[in-house]
Amino acid sequence: MIRLTELRLPIDHAPEALGAAICKRLSISAQDLIRYEVFKRSYDARKNIALSFIYTIDLSIKDEETVLRRLAHDPHLRPSPDTRYHFVAHFDQQTKPRSALRPVVIGFGPCGIFAALTLAQMGLKPIVLERGKTVRERTQDTWGLWRKKILNPESNVQFGEGGAGTFSDGKLWSQVKDPKFHGRKVLQEFVKAGAPEEILYVSKPHIGTFRLVGVVEKMRKEIIELGGEVRFGQKVTGFEISDQVLQGIHLESGEFVEADHVVLALGHSARDTFVTLHDAGVYMEAKPFSVGFRIEHPQSLIDRARLGPHAGNPLIGAADYKLVHHAKNGRSVYSFCMCPGGTVVAATSERNRVVTNGMSQYSRNERNANAGIVVGITPDDYPGGPLAGIEFQRQLESKAFTLGGSNYEAPGQLVGDFLQGKASTEFGSVLPSYKPGVHLTDLAESIPAYAIEAIREAIPAFEKKIKGFSMRDAVLTGVETRTSSPLQIKRGPNYQSINTKGLYPAGEGAGYAGGIMSAGIDGIKVAEAIALDLLSH
Repeated sequence: MIRLTELRLPIDHAPEALGAAICKRLSISAQDLIRYEVFKRSYDARKNIALSFIYTIDLSIKDEETVLRRLAHDPHLRPSPDTRYHFVAHFDQQTKPRSALRPVVIGFGPCGIFAALTLAQMGLKPIVLERGKTVRERTQDTWGLWRKKILNPESNVQFGEGGAGTFSDGKLWSQVKDPKFHGRKVLQEFVKAGAPEEILYVSKPHIGTFRLVGVVEKMRKEIIELGGEVRFGQKVTGFEISDQVLQGIHLESGEFVEADHVVLALGHSARDTFVTLHDAGVYMEAKPFSVGFRIEHPQSLIDRARLGPHAGNPLIGAADYKLVHHAKNGRSVYSFCMCPGGTVVAATSERNRVVTNGMSQYSRNERNANAGIVVGITPDDYPGGPLAGIEFQRQLESKAFTLGGSNYEAPGQLVGDFLQGKASTEFGSVLPSYKPGVHLTDLAESIPAYAIEAIREAIPAFEKKIKGFSMRDAVLTGVETRTSSPLQIKRGPNYQSINTKGLYPAGEGAGYAGGIMSAGIDGIKVAEAIALDLLSH
């Protein structure tokens, strides 16, 4: 097959125009074009040019070698890479793993799902242990916090089937290097489980929370049909390690699960399990993360600023943004997990603490746009060892709980008042979306002074890139603390813990991913590492 890139067409083109454009570009007849498929589609919405789609096409034509030679000077035409997924092993009656013990996956978020699914597809019949509930049950518990201010510490935005990614924008893109196209497998598995097929080719694919629920359920069903086992309400409380070799894991129920290949797909909020691992001697290090607030603007403002005369075009949808500012005090401020047409959600997993996150549905048609505006911090800001970042986060989350009224409402402030350093007393044109509610106050006490200083400098700087960003009525809601894991469980080139054989730290919680796509990719890689280890003798 041949890959053709940078093929431009008007955004409202007829479906048949794409094939005609391919033939024209290659100077071939329609009869010579055997088939084609869209590999990627983005759009060019610069304000002073005609609105257009930009395509990358994989196609088959008659006499491909002749066309490639004839157009050898064209930098946008080359043989298509092989993006198919190739399993590293398959276990059956003829090929058996060297260990009789089934691999165990702890956690059933994006990383755990793809680790378990890949293991199951290779014939290894994994056991999945998830401390939370099924995705539909946890959805009910999550709404319990949002609507009734009742928190279930084991079933919430962070814990349960689907992980934290279920209550997010469902973003499916990443900047990680992916030479083996593992990300393509992630997308294809989502589509097979019911996600819209467009995620395979749009430039910034997303699914949205409600659709993710059904997708996750179907993936769980496939794991079980392939011989895997998914157990909910199974909290891990201990790790049996002898001479730096994993022997098994203890559950809160009292059960001991013998295991010598365990995937740690914990997520970034499994703080008690991090402590358990540390106490067991598993090596880990503190790592940088970020803290800040959620900011909300009218989505229409973002659309106008980003798309100009193209704002509101349904073929483009709600506009997003990505911003970075390097403050004078040496801190970096950036937008994080931008959710077009979405809502700010209560994301705590611990009692008497407040944490914010962002979420969008597939339609992205809510009134407000929101994003984290966060400041990078390093272990130098919270000295005290690998678990010190957890305590740092907890202090900020507890302070936010108090500032919000000690009832799971979040502390908030209008941007204009924040920049002037005075408490807010009433909302303006922007009404916050956070449930169970926002309590207006002064956010200056909610995060460290250096972070407040940096954000106050960054917001006017962002105004120069997005007109209206510093509008007085825009709302800041605190606090955003769980941008990534505050620690990394170090692993070697074989994906195993550097001091505990048989333990495979993976995904966002272990410090190796940031988002659904990168977590899914890491889960696949770890599953492959386990399979290769089980092949060796």
